[in-house]
Amino acid sequence: MAQFVDWDLAAATAGALGKSGPRVSYAEATDVVGELRRLTEEAAGHVADYTGLRSQVSHPPVRVVDRRDWAAANIAGLREVITPLVDRLSGDKRPGPLTEAIGSRLTGVQAGTVLAYLSGRVLGQYEVFAGDPGQLLLVAPNIVEVERKLGADPRDFRLWVCLHEVTHRTQFTAVPWMRAYFLSEVQAFVDASHGGEHLLERLRRAVATLSDAVKDPDSRASVLDIVQTPAQRAVLDRLTALMTLLEGHAEFVMDGVGPQVIPSVESIRAAFNRRRESGNPLEKAIRRVLGIEVKMRQYAEGRKFVHGVVDRVGMAGFNKIFSSPLTLPRLDELGDPDAWVARVHGGAANIPPAAG
Repeated sequence: MAQFVDWDLAAATAGALGKSGPRVSYAEATDVVGELRRLTEEAAGHVADYTGLRSQVSHPPVRVVDRRDWAAANIAGLREVITPLVDRLSGDKRPGPLTEAIGSRLTGVQAGTVLAYLSGRVLGQYEVFAGDPGQLLLVAPNIVEVERKLGADPRDFRLWVCLHEVTHRTQFTAVPWMRAYFLSEVQAFVDASHGGEHLLERLRRAVATLSDAVKDPDSRASVLDIVQTPAQRAVLDRLTALMTLLEGHAEFVMDGVGPQVIPSVESIRAAFNRRRESGNPLEKAIRRVLGIEVKMRQYAEGRKFVHGVVDRVGMAGFNKIFSSPLTLPRLDELGDPDAWVARVHGGAANIPPAAG
């Protein structure tokens, strides 16, 4: 079995390099965990009522984690996906044992470095790789740290975060084909490469690029450098369109539900947007190379698209987007809601939005 990443070393590196969380007492930490679990359940009701989407499968309860546990969960998920892909791609073309051992350890350190950085930034995540149907994670130390920095009401901010993350869980559990489709596109991206050995080297270079960017603010490399074939670019366009839709939908739901249940939502949104846009040069360089800048644009572009579609065909009409992969928006339709409406609804527009 080819060893692409020393996953145990990646986990150890992420744990060693990850920053410690904010100071809280044991009692405070227990209260935060309990409240996040309660607010997740509250958010689930709000999201279902607002969107009309309801989970079609049973899902595990939310996991409230610290930074180390978040990194470990993502390593477990990546391991489940990458290891069989590497085995299939490498076939009989294996490097010598010394080269393999050194390469896997180097990649393990690099992957751990990236996850250590991200573990201090992520508030929540719907992790789809580790198992079916996925697992909702909330990173308690990061939520507490950000709410303190923003001066936000803790309960309001925590519910606001839960609305966003529960929407992602709903997308993957109310739409039975969504997870399989996402994973199939990841598989298609790999399959579109010009050969296994070349791809493995590019994957190693991509991990090294991310790791170097975390340490070097002057790095000009981009993770998109690994995308070289037209077939891969076509897959990436579809994945970009999907992720922009999912992020924009979550933002739209936050903004739609928030004013009804979160008294201080306007001040939270304004302060959080300022935080997203700010950052020192090192932070901005890292965000660019890791793709976080792209993700931030996806929030705005996706929210505008969802808003435009709901304005034209209502929430029920918008939900037709989840009928099948064929009704998902194409990349060029994200800036043109009328084009998506014309293709999927046959030109029907300006239908009054459904109540709720």
